[in-house]
Amino acid sequence: MARKTATVTISAEGRDKGKVFVLTELSAYEAEDWAGRALFALMNAGVEIPDNIAEAGLAGVAAMGLKAIAKLPFDSAKPLLDKMMGCVQIQPSPAVVRALIADDIEEVATLLNLRKQVLGLHLDFSMAVAPSTSGSKPGQAAARG
Repeated sequence: MARKTATVTISAEGRDKGKVFVLTELSAYEAEDWAGRALFALMNAGVEIPDNIAEAGLAGVAAMGLKAIAKLPFDSAKPLLDKMMGCVQIQPSPAVVRALIADDIEEVATLLNLRKQVLGLHLDFSMAVAPSTSGSKPGQAAARG
């Protein structure tokens, strides 16, 4: 079965309004690795991790959310945040989907929104209520931010 994908169209006012991003789920191996790194970094930073969260892997980390990751020292958080953005591509036109370059995202709020959507994709639920109108196929997780 193919990895889940979601199409996110930025609706917030600003320089990124109307931009379309395609999110792709990490492989099971990459997701487990990411969750393990996140959990160990959080524990090393003194963040209390409930047993049920630690046992849930990526789903547990996602349930704690970006607020927990924000408690990490920057050197620990940066690789985790970068890996999340590795799930994101931009769709500058309907026929083109490509890797991000630094200038593709111009608003910090867009980065935060996309990271939340990436977590949601891995938990198989949308962080937003409205489905995408940008061409996701039925049965795929879709979100709009």
